[in-house]
Amino acid sequence: MFMQALATCGRLRLTDPDPNWVMEKMPMPRAMGDMLLLPNGNVVIINGVGAGTAGWERGREPVLTPVIFRPSETVNRFSVMAPAARPRLYHSSAVLLKDGRVLVGGSNPHVFYNFTGVEYPTDLSLEAFSPPYLAPEFNPVRPTIRYVTNNNVLGFRVFCYVTFSVADFVSASDVSIRIMAPSFTTHSFGQNQRMVVLKLRGVTYLGGEAYYATVVGPSTAEIAPAGYYMLFVVHKGVPSSGWWVQVM
Repeated sequence: MFMQALATCGRLRLTDPDPNWVMEKMPMPRAMGDMLLLPNGNVVIINGVGAGTAGWERGREPVLTPVIFRPSETVNRFSVMAPAARPRLYHSSAVLLKDGRVLVGGSNPHVFYNFTGVEYPTDLSLEAFSPPYLAPEFNPVRPTIRYVTNNNVLGFRVFCYVTFSVADFVSASDVSIRIMAPSFTTHSFGQNQRMVVLKLRGVTYLGGEAYYATVVGPSTAEIAPAGYYMLFVVHKGVPSSGWWVQVM
């Protein structure tokens, strides 16, 4: 007997003086799912099961369809994506890649590796999920990072210049610069996930398709602990490929 998973999903703003959970309802029930921040601020919910729970042999009804959650929207916050081909149950994982895709892998609901004679065999394969912002129709507004000053180092409260190109530039108000800590995901926890939107001082036109953005490094180590991050330029909601930088 495997109980149906819940379709509820809670969010909490930790910086509120009196934080309270706000509940959302996902398009379908899901347990053991993985949630990852995407460079444009959306969240992908992927992997998992529709019945049962985490643990050896305790999950059924694999959920193959990823879901995109858009926290900035007030209506229609969830979108259902195209289904995957492989079930990803217990011990599956998902991580954000530098090119904006999500690397998905693993699934082993058994005490030991078991590849035959079971309903859900151990799966050591890898797949890549491409979020909607990677569709070719967004190529004209997709930025490409060309250069980051200070030898790719972001100092706390230090000015930095990010040079990028884009074919169809709209306006500076449509540009944001974000850094994302590389995460590692296990047992439905995307540990070390962190996105910091850097303070944008302006965008300057250089000629042709080239621009540079003036940004300020993170304000404190509590906001962005020292270490390596992927820097993304986001234009009209479409991110560039990431660029490795070091916060120190």
